[in-house]
Amino acid sequence: MKHLGYTFEKLKIASFDFTCCEGCQLQLANRESTLTDFLELLDIRNFRELSSEQHDDYDIALIEGSISRQDEIERLQAIRRQAKTLVAFGTCACFGGVNSMKKKFPLKESIAEVYPGMPVQTMLVKKICEVVKVDFSIPGCPVNKEEVERIMVCLATGSHVTLPKHPVCVECKAQLNTCMFELGEICLGPITRAGCNAVCTTGKTSCLGCRGPSEEINMPAFVKLVKDRELSLDELQEKIAFYNAFDGFNSHET
Repeated sequence: MKHLGYTFEKLKIASFDFTCCEGCQLQLANRESTLTDFLELLDIRNFRELSSEQHDDYDIALIEGSISRQDEIERLQAIRRQAKTLVAFGTCACFGGVNSMKKKFPLKESIAEVYPGMPVQTMLVKKICEVVKVDFSIPGCPVNKEEVERIMVCLATGSHVTLPKHPVCVECKAQLNTCMFELGEICLGPITRAGCNAVCTTGKTSCLGCRGPSEEINMPAFVKLVKDRELSLDELQEKIAFYNAFDGFNSHET
C-alpha cells in the first residue's frame, strides 16, 4: 500500500480499554473527516469502538485506561506478550489520570461511599508503565486526534515518532489568547507539554496539565509565578494532582 509516497503494509492494530471512560478511543472513531483515510493505514484486529470483530494477532496495541484490579494486570501482561509495540494511550494510561484520586482515601472508605454494601475488587491505581514495558506514550484527556493520526503514519512508514517538547503556552500565544494568569486563574500551561493546540485555554478554561510535564520543567519558577500573583498554593496543588501527571514534582517547592 502507498501513502504520501511511502510503501508499507497495513498496521495490525488492536485497542484495549481498562479503567477509563473510553473517550480516547471515541476521539478516533468520531473523526469522520479523516476516518476513512486513517483506517486505510490500519488492519483493525481488535477495536471495540470501530468493529465487532476480535482477533488475537496484532502488532501494535493501544492501551487506554489505568490499572485498578488484579485481573487487569494479568490481561495487560498477556497483551504485552503479543504486541510488538505497546502504546499508552491517553492520560489515564500514561499517568493514572483522574482515577488516581482514589489514592487520597482509604480503599475501604472509597468503596463504601460509591458501592455501599457491595463487594468490589479494587486496588490502588497504577499507570501502564508500572505494570509492563511501554514503547510509546500519547498523553491527553482525551488524546489529540491529529496527533494520533500523525503518529500512526510515522509508525506505518518507519519514521521517527516525537512529541512536542515545548509547553502549552507556546500554542496558547499562537492562538492570541489572553493569559489565564492575567484573568486571575492558575493555569498549568507554562509547565505542561504542548500538542493539544491549547484547546482548553482557547475556551477560557485553565490548563490542568493532562499531557504531563513539558521538557525541562522549572517548577520553582512556576511556583514563584503563582506566589507573585498572590494565588492559592493549595489550589495549585489540587490542579497539579488532578491527573497525577506531575507525580514526583513538588508544587510547594520554592
